Amino acid sequence: MDRIDGRKPDELREVAITANFLEVPLSSALVEFGRTKVICAVSLEEKVPRWMYNPRQTGVRSGWLTSEYSMAPFSSGQGRMMRESTRGKVGGRTYEIQRLIGRCLRAVVDLDKLGENTLWVDCDVIQADGGTRTASITGGFVAVAIAIERLKAQKLIKENIYDEFMAAVSVGIVDGQPVLDLCYDEDSAAQVDMNVVMTESGKFIEVQGTAEKYPYTADELQAMLALAAKGVKELVAIQRECFDKVIMQERSE
Repeated sequence: MDRIDGRKPDELREVAITANFLEVPLSSALVEFGRTKVICAVSLEEKVPRWMYNPRQTGVRSGWLTSEYSMAPFSSGQGRMMRESTRGKVGGRTYEIQRLIGRCLRAVVDLDKLGENTLWVDCDVIQADGGTRTASITGGFVAVAIAIERLKAQKLIKENIYDEFMAAVSVGIVDGQPVLDLCYDEDSAAQVDMNVVMTESGKFIEVQGTAEKYPYTADELQAMLALAAKGVKELVAIQRECFDKVIMQERSE
């Protein structure tokens, strides 16, 4: 099968993660999946949402991690999009994606060890060519991992609060062939579209799969999951290379 961009069915797009892309947040990363580019930034708020407080307790022992997601007006090749702030409300797609990002990141972070703090993970798409949510999760985790190391260095938390890395990737069936990491043109033509979030040890965090044109079989599902596992393993290697470079540099300063 010849893919639109010449990749093999089991091949990721060119992936790059650039840490410290911004100076102001606690941590940040620019993540690129091919032409898709997302800025992920983590900020610390030294409190938790009001709904976490129990009136029968004197306080809370757990922290919180949440996400916000947005697409810049110029990010899509479909023409300028109106900002959601201009429309006056967050759209359903945006709300669903930012809930997904927060939910997946919380799955690997021990919030009880975060203290009475909130980590805000902002994911802003500056160019979209498919896979913006998987790029946001993958880059968002790198930014969170770096933020945690900095909070440890500042003595705001006492220990590591995650056990392993995690990443997300899209898979699907295009022209009857299971493929990894769909660009926009592939995604728009896919018979099946799926997003898979996994830990580096191969545990599943979330699987979202939809038959767009025809139902898929158990064998096709297993083929897509195998591709996702391969992709996540490669993404984690890229994450670790970026993370290790930043932490080694900061520890030597």
